[in-house]
Amino acid sequence: MADVLPSRVAGEQVPMPAPVVRQISKSDLKTALIYGWNDFKAAPQYGLFFGLLYATGGWAIILLATVSGFYYLAYPLAAGFALIAPFVAAGIYEVSRRLELELPLGWSEVIEAIKGGGRRDLGWMALVTTFTFFIWIDIAIFLYAMFFGMKGPGPWVLISEILTTSNGLMFFLTGNVIGAMIAFAVFSLTVVSFPLLLDRDVDFVTAMITSVRAVKANLVCMIYWAITIALLTAVSLLTGLLGLIIVLPWLGHASWHVYRLVVVTKAERQARDL
Repeated sequence: MADVLPSRVAGEQVPMPAPVVRQISKSDLKTALIYGWNDFKAAPQYGLFFGLLYATGGWAIILLATVSGFYYLAYPLAAGFALIAPFVAAGIYEVSRRLELELPLGWSEVIEAIKGGGRRDLGWMALVTTFTFFIWIDIAIFLYAMFFGMKGPGPWVLISEILTTSNGLMFFLTGNVIGAMIAFAVFSLTVVSFPLLLDRDVDFVTAMITSVRAVKANLVCMIYWAITIALLTAVSLLTGLLGLIIVLPWLGHASWHVYRLVVVTKAERQARDL
């Protein structure tokens, strides 16, 4: 990936040609995971900070739902919280970018890059994912009411019904199928849009369109990538979100390298094809 040209020099924003989407292979995804892990090991303090911040946010949301009586939202909240992970990972993308270009790396540079990204429509993308998160929760509430009524069973009875009754099993399957559809739609909009906005001078609509084009051009690989993210996130949920402290930064760094492989400029594409 050394032949990919930087789109910003020394942290300064530089106008770039329109993004061009290229095809990648499943081996590229493995490479991105390896590069992502190497980035995490090279500067672990940043990844651990953002990972702990993300996990703490998840714990706070689940605790709030539980103590307020909305215990049935604990699972969809934990799973749906992954929808806003790309925004939390913005600082991790910047760490990978600076490591790649051998630029000075410090907290001030990382924070300034996130603030600068906010001025380049990163905030609008965060709004899109946050709005989708609320839609996700509204659907979860609707499904729960449809299967169990507004005054459903207690938490332990609910778990028992999901595991032992056809109604509970149908509720679980329906919720997860609909959730997967929403998650993949958000994934398609964000898989390269967040790092693209952080890296280049484009608006958030162009970033989302580029992201969808990237998924369309690499549908099989992107499905594999989405499944990889989902599986690692599921493992993290089983650890009580503790795994997110490691998984979030690893996937964040890896996602940066997926972006660098998929999105190039026209000049870069021509150079690759020579």
